[in-house]
Amino acid sequence: MRLADKVVFISGAGGGMGREAALMFAKEGAKIVANDYRPEAVEETVKLVQQQGGEAIAAPGDVANAADVKRAIEIGEKEFGKINVLYNNAGVMPDADESVTGMIDEVWERVLNINAKGVAHCCQYGIPALLRVGGGSVINIASFVSLVGCSIPQDAYTASKGAVLALTHSLAVQFGPKGVRTNAISPGPILTPLLDELLADPAKRALRLNRIPIGRFGKASDIVYAGIYLASDESTWVNGANLVVDGGITVNYF
Repeated sequence: MRLADKVVFISGAGGGMGREAALMFAKEGAKIVANDYRPEAVEETVKLVQQQGGEAIAAPGDVANAADVKRAIEIGEKEFGKINVLYNNAGVMPDADESVTGMIDEVWERVLNINAKGVAHCCQYGIPALLRVGGGSVINIASFVSLVGCSIPQDAYTASKGAVLALTHSLAVQFGPKGVRTNAISPGPILTPLLDELLADPAKRALRLNRIPIGRFGKASDIVYAGIYLASDESTWVNGANLVVDGGITVNYF
């Protein structure tokens, strides 16, 4: 198995791509430290991992709260003796997120606190844990919207994911010499229940699909497969990279 003997901390593990990551990483032999601000949801993820024969522990807490993240990392280290990988996945994309000209402060604060500061908190307390075992892998989930503009803006989300990319580059330079690799994954549109609802109109769905050369929306597993590679020893010379997993949407001129 590609992740045997590795302990992976996953934020936002209570559902969606985070839960899929927990299940897929565990199938590759990793022990999972599952973090989410919803205790019931993260306990359900742990149960699902255990049902498929994997090992996992719940480490609930809000990534926007530094004390919560510190405690979650400590829970993982106490239970499994170490942490080898940070999979910083937690994020929000509220409906009220729009153009900067109409944005209210509460939306900016919520999105930046979770999407940008939350990743920083996980790195603040997680990287020292990786250093304690001689190194490891940090995987930050960014987004394709940090690379291209959009005519239907979500400016707080876009800005937060741009911050994630910039932080990834800085951490790669700082901690690469100490054995900690830091990389990002930038997903394209992933077909979640929320996106499915937003694109219920066939015309809107067709318009967006037309931008994706592969001809389909992404699946959570498409992103997690990239994460497994970055978490594994197959990527030990990959540092400061941004893996764009978007079906080709960012290279499509028309």
